[in-house]
Parts: sequence; C-alpha cells; structure tokens
Amino acid sequence: MSFVLAIDQGTTSSRAIVFRGDISIAAKAQAEFPQHFPASGWVEHEPEDIWTSTVMVCREAIERAGISAKDIAAIGITNQRETTVVWDRATGQAVHRAIVWQDRRTADICAKLKADGREPVISEKTGLIIDPYFSGTKVAWILDHVPGARARAARGELMFGTIDCYLLWRLTGGKVHATDATNASRTLLFNIHTGQWDDELLEIIGVPRSMLPEVKDSSARFGESTPDLFGGPIVISGIAGDQQAATIGQACFRPGMMKSTYGTGCFALLNTGTTPVVSKNKLLTTVAYQLAGKRTYALEGSIFVAGSAVQWLRDGLGIIKHAAETGPLADQSDSMQSVYLVPAFVGMGAPYWNPRVRGALFGLTRNTGPAELAHAALESVCYQTFDLWAAMRADWPSSETASVVLRVDGGMTASDWTMQRLADLLDAPVDRPVIQETTALGAAYLAGLQAGVYPEPTKFADNWRLEHRFRPNMSQATRDRKLAGWARAVKGVLASDEGEG
Repeated sequence: MSFVLAIDQGTTSSRAIVFRGDISIAAKAQAEFPQHFPASGWVEHEPEDIWTSTVMVCREAIERAGISAKDIAAIGITNQRETTVVWDRATGQAVHRAIVWQDRRTADICAKLKADGREPVISEKTGLIIDPYFSGTKVAWILDHVPGARARAARGELMFGTIDCYLLWRLTGGKVHATDATNASRTLLFNIHTGQWDDELLEIIGVPRSMLPEVKDSSARFGESTPDLFGGPIVISGIAGDQQAATIGQACFRPGMMKSTYGTGCFALLNTGTTPVVSKNKLLTTVAYQLAGKRTYALEGSIFVAGSAVQWLRDGLGIIKHAAETGPLADQSDSMQSVYLVPAFVGMGAPYWNPRVRGALFGLTRNTGPAELAHAALESVCYQTFDLWAAMRADWPSSETASVVLRVDGGMTASDWTMQRLADLLDAPVDRPVIQETTALGAAYLAGLQAGVYPEPTKFADNWRLEHRFRPNMSQATRDRKLAGWARAVKGVLASDEGEG
C-alpha cells in the first residue's frame, strides 16, 4: 500500500490527488461547485455540494490512478479553514448553508465583543483578533438566526465542524466527530497554549461545548471511510487546514522559514517554532501543525483577495476569458500610468483588519484599459504580500539578519509575471517548487507519516525541489515609488470606512 489519497477541499472547488510513495502524483481530479451570495458581504456553500463533489473527485482520481481502495495506505484531508457547518447529530442534515470564511455577516457581533472589552482575553488565548473571518461568531450567528437552533444545540442535538470535520464525519458514516489542532486554532474557541477548547471563550461567544469535535494531532488515526464509498475502507490519518498543509508541503519545518499560498486569497505563514510569538503588527498567532502532542506555531498574515481579483477580471468585468491571459495582458500595460487596485471586496485582512471598507481603483486616466486593470490586479497581490512580509519581519527580528526566501505555491504562482513582480517588490528571492500541489502534498504527508509511507519531517524536507527562483530586478527608486503609491491607495480606502458596519 504505497499510495496516499489527498482530499483538498477548497473555496471554489474540491480536488483529490493520489500521491505515490515517492511523493510523485499518480492522478488527480477536480470539480468546481456553486458559490452563493445571498446579501452584500455574505458568502455561502451548500454542504451537500461540498460532500458530493468531494466523493466524486476521490472516485475519479482513484480510477485514473488505476488502483483500488486496498492499494491506498491512508487518506489525508486539507480544507478551506474557518468555513462553518452546523448539522443535526441524528440525521446529518445541515441546519443552514455553510458560512464561508470570506463572509462578513458577523461584523456586528464582532463589534459588540470589542465594545464589551473582550478582545484582550480572546486574543491572548487564541492568538487571533476578533473578526468575522473566524468560525466562532459564525456558529453563534447560525444558532441565533435558525429558528430553534439554539435550543436544539443546548439539548445536544447539533454538531459544529469546520469542513475537514464535516467531511470526516460523512466519510466515517457519522462515527467520528473530530478535527485537528490547526483547524481548531481558527475558531476563536480554542486555547492555543493549553491545546483545549476553552470554557471562557465558549461562554463569551455563546457556543455550547456539546457541539464541538474532539481535537487531535494533525497526523493521527482519525477513523476509516465506509466501505461503500471507495470500494473498501481506507484509514483517514492526516488533517490540516489548507494554509498549514501548504506550510508542511513546502517543508517549512525550521523556525524562520516562510511560505505564501496564492489561491482565492493569499496566506503567508512564518514558522516560529515551539514558542507562540505575539504580533505587534496585527498578524495572527496560530498552530502550524501538531505532531506527537507537540505544537509548532506560526505567525500568519491573511489576504482575502488574491486569485479572486483575477476571477473578478474574468467574471465581473469580462476583460479576460482565462486566468492565464492576465500576465501577458499586464505586460502590455502603459508604463506611464500608475493604476492601483485595492481589492477590498470583502473588507481588508492583515495587517489592517477592517471588515467595513470596500475596494477602489486609484490613478485612472482616460487611457486606462484592460491591460492596466490586469496589471493593477496582479500587482495588488504583490503589494498585499509586501505588507505581510514587512509585518512579519518586524515581529520576528531574527529574520532581519537571516537570508530570507519566500516559498510560494497556489494557482497564481503559474504567472511568471506576478512572481517576478513579487520578488521585485519584496527585494528578496521567491522560490517556486517543482511540486505545485503543496497543499494536497501536506495533507498526504501527514496521512502517510502516520501510515508509515513517508519519513519524519527532516527527511521529508530533503525531497523539496526548486523549479524556479525569481530574483529581484527592480531599482530601489522604482520600488520605493511604487510602494509609496500603494500606501497612499490603502490610506484612501481605509479613510472611506464605508459598507455595512
């Protein structure tokens, strides 16, 4: 049994990848599923769509690999984090659509918690800030807005889970209600220092303990899939939230190593070792992974809009048909124009954390066209990464003297134009690995580690291979001018402070 099946359940699609024992890819499959936007700033998924698409891609990948369930040593799951499902313990039916991590509907709940002076204790225990991004307030919203839900939860009839937890429950036929420490650390309900759900946090946010899953290591025996799903039972032995899984897939096991993943959003993680570092620059302190009961921590910066800015160019404006057109189009832009897009479509994430502001374009002229908009959209991702990079270097002083390299992955890294601009603006090398499927690889590694297919972290790190290093090639004067323009654009957006309160 030298194969591992990785489930990579993302924001816009479900994917399955079969990895061999040498971490090469045997087969993969992917399926998009619908997004629901019932109100401004609201984003939902139908849990059943997530489940059916996940099962479908798993079956497809197994078939394409030409193997059967008995050849698969383990399943690893990685998932869009913070996205919240509440379902009936008896029937398995969700009581409401899943509320997606991007959703901003709990801004009022968050504002009240801050006004009540709750942020210091919540931040100290969770490493997070109070923001609609995280799961806890989403659970509370469902309990308060679905008729009878709070009473049912009090009677122990309802369960809460992030997407990994929901999939695990379905895969095991309702036998296992569990998650791992990385996903638990994104809920506002989990104490990252004790490694436990926290009664004080549960009371503050209003979530009954009976709803919560068991929290395990990221590499652990979680359960077995029911035989009917894939033609035989398969052990599920790895779970991590997508950004932590990408950190593992990028082999960032040493303190000071940093990766940035470019999907729908962009997420940068800096490994800080066994000590949680408290950020002075509005970054998050989170669990990077937990192995053999030992937690490794990270500083994280979250950008809500990265690849979705390109989707906006395609679906919203109709100026491209395929994402791959964006780089060549940006290359044709007028160098005399300085157009800045601040893509605050759902508010701004780190290091600003303002859910109320909305996006804006600056520097438009009569000659601004599709090429300049493509340029601004791609560059916005680089500027936002710079903001995170600067905050991390300030919070982790040893990185000032270290020779820091950024390891990148995710769909947008296929754009050489974007990665070169990123290296230019960071004034640092950007490394793109041979295996781009780092999120799925991280999940596969955690499962394969437990199943005995893959070696311990230091030996696994030896398998990481560089595909291309982008070196900075921009004058300091140009860099300074462009970064100053970005800073002015962000200041303008923050000054507007509009949208739902």
